[in-house]
Amino acid sequence: MKLYSNSLYIVSTPIGNLDDITIRAIEILKKSDIILCEDTRRSLTLLNHLKIKKKLISYHKFNEKKQIAIAIEHIKKGKILSLVSDAGTPLLSDPGRLLVNECIAEGIRIIPIPGVSSITAAMTASGFKDKFLFYGFLPKTENELDKVLRALSEFQYSQVFFIPGLKVNFYLRKFKKYFTGRKLMIGKEITKIHENFLRNDIDKFQLLKNSLKGEITMVVSSTEKKIIKFNEEKIINKAKKYLKKYSLKDCVDLIMETEKINKNKIKNHIVISKFIGY
Repeated sequence: MKLYSNSLYIVSTPIGNLDDITIRAIEILKKSDIILCEDTRRSLTLLNHLKIKKKLISYHKFNEKKQIAIAIEHIKKGKILSLVSDAGTPLLSDPGRLLVNECIAEGIRIIPIPGVSSITAAMTASGFKDKFLFYGFLPKTENELDKVLRALSEFQYSQVFFIPGLKVNFYLRKFKKYFTGRKLMIGKEITKIHENFLRNDIDKFQLLKNSLKGEITMVVSSTEKKIIKFNEEKIINKAKKYLKKYSLKDCVDLIMETEKINKNKIKNHIVISKFIGY
């Protein structure tokens, strides 16, 4: 296999099962002079499994800007550099974008070595329609999360998210609010011994009794329903006016008389979240 100097190899690595690595990826790692990796300890576990000894340089979101110049210098000297993430395909919710863009600006060749991705693994196991949107990690704060999910709920496609297992119920509650009527699959420990997929209609999904370890992948199904857009400011103003005189129920009924909007959508998006607080 011929390798090119003055190039950066983007190498996909296993997301759990260490045997899920391509022959080409193994050859690239064997012939690399330097391997850039998020966590040298995680990458060392893989390299020991493959019986490969190479120089590892830590490259993560906290030192990315600092390491770019060093990486570019090595490449220009003719070294063969590979970039790996802790698991899966680099740059997809992982560091590397700044380095790739700098390489492009410097005329350095980018060579992707495709392989494992929890995104495609989860989609194939979901059974949902294959036109999908990948978002990655959602915001951690409630206000920002509401804003993002409100926008994403307008898309009819399947959607893939990464979620910290310890906060699975926090996000599940929000999914039930914004993706009502759809299906949900939660993938945990994908490709590992305790791999498991939880599936149900999102409205019937019960909160989990125990939090999950590590990062999990959640996939929301597409919807056949026509997404009806509405003027949120207009609804808010009406709600403010009606809530001064009427109960929550009457307020919603009055708004529905003039606006062609699902009752739950009014309550979830406007009245409850912005005025009632529960």
